[in-house]
Amino acid sequence: MSLIPTLAETVSRARADLRMGLPVMIGGHLAAAVETLSAERLADIKALGRPLLALTGRRAETLKARAYDDGLARVQVPGDADLGWLRALADPAGDLMTPMKGPLFTEREGDAGPHKAALALAKSAQLLPAVLLVPAHAPAGLTVLAPGQVLAHLAGEAALAPVASARLPLMAAERSRLHIFRPDDGGEEHYAIEIGDPPRDRPVLARLHSACFTGDVLGSLKCDCGPQLQAALAAMGQAGAGVLLYLNQEGRGIGLANKMRAYALQNQGFDTVEANHRLGFEDDERDFRIGAGLLKRLGFSAARLMTNNPRKVAMLEGHGIAVPERVPLVTPRNRFNTGYLDTKAEKSGHLL
Repeated sequence: MSLIPTLAETVSRARADLRMGLPVMIGGHLAAAVETLSAERLADIKALGRPLLALTGRRAETLKARAYDDGLARVQVPGDADLGWLRALADPAGDLMTPMKGPLFTEREGDAGPHKAALALAKSAQLLPAVLLVPAHAPAGLTVLAPGQVLAHLAGEAALAPVASARLPLMAAERSRLHIFRPDDGGEEHYAIEIGDPPRDRPVLARLHSACFTGDVLGSLKCDCGPQLQAALAAMGQAGAGVLLYLNQEGRGIGLANKMRAYALQNQGFDTVEANHRLGFEDDERDFRIGAGLLKRLGFSAARLMTNNPRKVAMLEGHGIAVPERVPLVTPRNRFNTGYLDTKAEKSGHLL
């Protein structure tokens, strides 16, 4: 029956539910994102039984809580815990002011599958990876998913469909065209800026550029994203051909709100990687398979990739795009981004 939601549609619906503060059902557990949870719904959840707070191993490490479940900690929630207690564990903004949040006791028995799936879903919704779960029967109207389905779907590669394209003269190149692609998983659209008429039978000068509102639009001095974007377009314009893929993966895939949380932590003295870890994320949550998929949809099988990140090269080559040449894209430093660039080189392997 085509009117029944597919798995992709159900996962997309669940993602939207969490962002709105509505719980979902995963593997016989009611799951609610702490970031959007209301006090009224917390009281209703606690009335169902003894909830556990699922945190990533990264966040658990900061809180000195044991993660027994392969990168996951299931923290016991005291009976008198309120929303403030939960949010203090989810959000590291106040860690330095109130570092002692324990003792925290974590579960080590039982099936952690629903908790892993709930955290993966929260991450995909670009929420803080902290989810409250309690075993329960599914109340009418809630989205219901199986843990294995969620994890398999989120680990898969979304199919990209072309939506629209049109000529768009740019300052860097008057002969250019903007292509819009939409993934089939309900995620954000991604863009390809095609400069000139690059031949499909030769390696195309290409860049995978992750969206950076602060750098690309506002001209932030804290990163090198804006200058890299303009330098890449200028190089393609000068060469007369190229493709810049603009991927909507803000903040290394954690979203703009979490990126601002990371910036606030950097103001407390943590570097980029440390800030991401304290929030409960990995160093980099982006999916560069999207770039390989877009190049294939555009008819390219090889690229001269403009990047300082060897991981992008490896990801493209691992997904069917040959990269015979890495083209460095080093831009001038300033006093605000020197530490950020040093961290990228030392901890993320960027060649700067």
